Amino acid sequence: MSAQTADQPWLARTGEPMLEIANLSVFYGNIAAVQDLSLDVRKGEIVTVVGSNGAGKSTTLRTISGLIKPRKGTITFQGDQIQGKKGNEVVRRGICHSPEGRRIFPRMTVDENLDLGAFLQNDKAAVAAERDRVLELFPRLAERINQKAGTMSGGEQQMLAVGRAMMGNPTLLLLDEPSMGLAPILVDLIFDTIEKIRDQGTTILLVEQNALAALRIADYAYVMESGHLKLEGDAKQLSRDDAIVRAYLGG
Repeated sequence: MSAQTADQPWLARTGEPMLEIANLSVFYGNIAAVQDLSLDVRKGEIVTVVGSNGAGKSTTLRTISGLIKPRKGTITFQGDQIQGKKGNEVVRRGICHSPEGRRIFPRMTVDENLDLGAFLQNDKAAVAAERDRVLELFPRLAERINQKAGTMSGGEQQMLAVGRAMMGNPTLLLLDEPSMGLAPILVDLIFDTIEKIRDQGTTILLVEQNALAALRIADYAYVMESGHLKLEGDAKQLSRDDAIVRAYLGG
């Protein structure tokens, strides 16, 4: 496989798309944040969207989650169009979002933050099982379970943000800049855990400014620049192409 520009045919991937974005454009007032974006995510993949700050990556995730309405284009999840639907409806369909900047509730305990992640779940046994899964993935959270979230380190707060999203038992997990502001050893821990989450059966769409770290664990990658899709391809191939790294990935 080789990398390709956005106007070339997509590389062969197995299975039907779980999530498919077609010709998506998103504006803030008169300013275009995302323009004519098309991408897809297949079941069982880690797909990453990389690019510099302001490329439109976070806007894309916020639009999928129903936090922003697109000006045009479609977002199809498991056969149903979801563009423009409210955030709680998107979560109910199986898409959960760990946002940029963590957005944990600092005056609430770790336990209370996790409870909020399961606010749409009615099956107590399933919620308890998901909590056990989260605490197994992030043992540090188990140690801090009754601690106020705002008193924890940045790395612990990021673990909580991901864990809270996992409490919704997502089919598709959206992760927005999970490595932002973390020490290198914690970046490795977070990315190793993302791989474990995928291996347990959750499909992941990962937005990252730390492009090379994201490409290390991803199956497929999209490169955005100034709201446009510039490149897509097998993640490992992209990471090994020196010209692409220099041009798009800050190498």
